[in-house]
Order: sequence, then structure tokens, then C-alpha cells
Amino acid sequence: MAEKDVRNGIEYSIADQVARFANAKATGNARYLDITTVYDGTPLKGLRILITGAEQGLGLELVKEIVANGGHAIQAGRTSSAELDAVAAANPGAVTIITGIDVTKEEAMAKMCAECKEPVDIVINCAGYFYGPAESVGVGREGHLNFPQELLQIDICALGPLRITSALYKAGLLEKDGKPGKVIIITSQAGSCEWRFTQNPTPKPGEEFHGNYGHHMSRAACNIMGVILSQELRAANIPVQMLHPGFNRTAMTQKYSHIWDIEGAVEPAIGAKRVLYETLKASMETSGTVINCEDGLRIPW
Repeated sequence: MAEKDVRNGIEYSIADQVARFANAKATGNARYLDITTVYDGTPLKGLRILITGAEQGLGLELVKEIVANGGHAIQAGRTSSAELDAVAAANPGAVTIITGIDVTKEEAMAKMCAECKEPVDIVINCAGYFYGPAESVGVGREGHLNFPQELLQIDICALGPLRITSALYKAGLLEKDGKPGKVIIITSQAGSCEWRFTQNPTPKPGEEFHGNYGHHMSRAACNIMGVILSQELRAANIPVQMLHPGFNRTAMTQKYSHIWDIEGAVEPAIGAKRVLYETLKASMETSGTVINCEDGLRIPW
């Protein structure tokens, strides 16, 4: 029998990613295994969607998918890329590229709002950072902790979405034609405190502990920020949806390429469809929750 986590009538995603993927295959979960069986991108037509960090990886694929369905994608990031420039060139008028936007710099927010010019239907906070080297305090071996890098991850992944969303809201850019917009925050299952007991088990003697302290702290901070933001923006009827995009085969997860297959990692083009599927579903009813885009189920705190 497939493993389930049901609490108070709500089914949650399960922590063990290998078991999660295996369950999906064992039960023939089409939504998990092939998002195209449920995804319909046509509602994206005519929508203005601002995305941070869209010059590569998942963000770039979001731009491609939005444009392919008749939407207008606005990239707000530090730089562009040859790939993003090519998408813009192939789709005149459908892509706006705003550069010089560092999500850690408050002064960049005014530039973003000025160049965005018109309200957006959705903002997808996708910019992120994952420090590569493993971190530990050094139980049984030499430890390695990089505090500046940990703070940088928190700044980008937790404060970044808050800076972006706050600036857009204050500029009146999160309401279009009298209709409140949506705030999407790309977070991670790494921010679940409960799941650390499964996904970061105590190492056996001789094993190295891969704590990734900064990564997990930044995502936990992101999640609590998203909950508080959802409570404030509820009065404005603006939903705030946090999404774990699933395991995507990108440069950010390259260090885990040895487990891509067993844990069901997908190409970012598939990940983009998963994210947009949940983005279109996001509502005031789901505001403030963290959803796993792989199976559409909640992730516990």
C-alpha cells in the first residue's frame, strides 16, 4: 500500500523523496509522472507576469511557457542571458527584460517598478541561491561553516521576495484593472523543519554530515515570511502561495545529479509547467501554505 500522510482531513506530501517518487510510479499517479495530463496553459494568455531570476534554469523555462501561451513575461534580475535574449527576439513585445535588479538591494526596487510601468497579474519570486560546499560543525571530523554565505542565502531567498513584493505593492503594481494580483514564492521542501528528521538524518559512524545550514535556514525563513505576508495581504485579497517546484535538473541541483534519477528529478521545462499549474490554482483558500508542485500536496512546517 502506498504511504500517505493525512492529518485532520488534509493529505500532506511525504518527506522521503525516494519513497514519494516510488509511490507515484506504483500507483500510476499521472499528475506526478506527467504534468501535461492535467496542465492547461491557455489561461496564461494576456497575463502580465513578473519573474525574478528568469535568465536561466527554472525561471527561463517559466518565461518560455508563459510566452508560448500568449502571456507577457517580465524578467527582473541582475543580468539577462543569451538564452533569454533569444526568447525575447523570437517573441517581439512578449518579453520585457529589466536588468540591474539585485534582490538584496533595496535601492534596485524603484528601478524595477519604474521599468515595469504597468500592473502585473502575477509575480513569481524565483531568484534563489544555493551555496555549494557541504556544511557541518565538525562532529567527528573537521567542520566547515561559511557564515557570510549563510547570511547571503537568507538575504536572497527570504528577504528578496519580501523586497520585491513590498515594492510592487507600494507602487500599486499588484492590482490590475481592479483585480488583485497573485504573489508566488518559489521556496523549497528544504524549509520544512519537520522533514529535516527524515531528509537530514543523523550520520552513521564514519559518514559525513551534509547539513547545508544556510540553504535550510534561508528556506525556513522564506516560508515564515510568506505566511506573515499572506496574513497581511489577505486584507487586500492578494493570495501568497509558496511553492516547492520539485526536484529539477538545473545548475543549482547539479551537486545532487547522482540522485536525480532515483528521486524523480525532471527537466526545468517540466518543472515550469508544474509551477504554473499550481500558480493558476492559487487562491485565498490556499494562501499561506507551502505546496509541493510534484504531487500538489501540502508540505508541513
